[in-house]
Amino acid sequence: MTQADPTSTPGTSDAAVRGAHLAADIPPRRLIVTLFGLYARAQNNWLAVAAVIRLMEELGVPSPAVRSSISRLKRRGMLTGARHDGSAGYSLAPQTLEMLAEGDVRIFERKRATPDDGWLTVVFSIPESERGKRHELRTQLTRLGFGTAAAGVWVAPGNIAREAEQMLRRRGLSDYVDMFRGEHLGFGDLRSKVRAWWDLDELTALYAQFLSRYRPVLRAADSDDFTAGDAFRAYVAALTEWRRLPYLDPGLPHELLPPGWNGIAAASLFDGLNATLSGPAREHATALITP
Repeated sequence: MTQADPTSTPGTSDAAVRGAHLAADIPPRRLIVTLFGLYARAQNNWLAVAAVIRLMEELGVPSPAVRSSISRLKRRGMLTGARHDGSAGYSLAPQTLEMLAEGDVRIFERKRATPDDGWLTVVFSIPESERGKRHELRTQLTRLGFGTAAAGVWVAPGNIAREAEQMLRRRGLSDYVDMFRGEHLGFGDLRSKVRAWWDLDELTALYAQFLSRYRPVLRAADSDDFTAGDAFRAYVAALTEWRRLPYLDPGLPHELLPPGWNGIAAASLFDGLNATLSGPAREHATALITP
């Protein structure tokens, strides 16, 4: 992997084109969140507007789309405006910083449950007058990897109990919820039941897509013409796509997974991409942030 001038026009190598194509397929706001998570937190939680535009243009996103996406993220409370040394820029809002910190654990330190972890069960009751909170609770439980065992009964491996509790408190939803830990005592085949509680077929398809898109990238990264710019484009795209998968995946014990399940291979691929691309990508991004 060779170092490229970070301010130059991306090369026309197959690897460079592939990296730009992968990033261009992703909504700009998701790329921006990834960039702030990767690089703003290392810059005192701040990036200048000009730096964000340079980073996003490297990913093939033009300036007007960047500014529009930043405005939407600001309206949603994910970014806050801030000036440093007279330069306009943005910082991650406190709740976004907390969300990303929790995400780091899921993404980079994920642990698959074991049978000894048992099960976590959540039941809730929210009045019709607060249906917005009901929708938010269901959304957040799904995002944590909960499945639906029955109407109003949500279940997940027991090892995410602390993470679920923190989410419920942070979102102001804990007053509506009862949470239990325990064992599955009966009846029927538990492996068959989890396929009804979670859509593992959909998750399998998402993992297959990730494998198809990024296996060639990891192979290309060993070539001499794969530059730091290529690494940056491919890594930001890969991390942005991967970020949601550990949340959709309930982290079931190996014993309950379908035989030969591709989620294991996809996790191994992401680990390889992270180990190979993150360093050169950071070097390239740093040069763009502070040219």
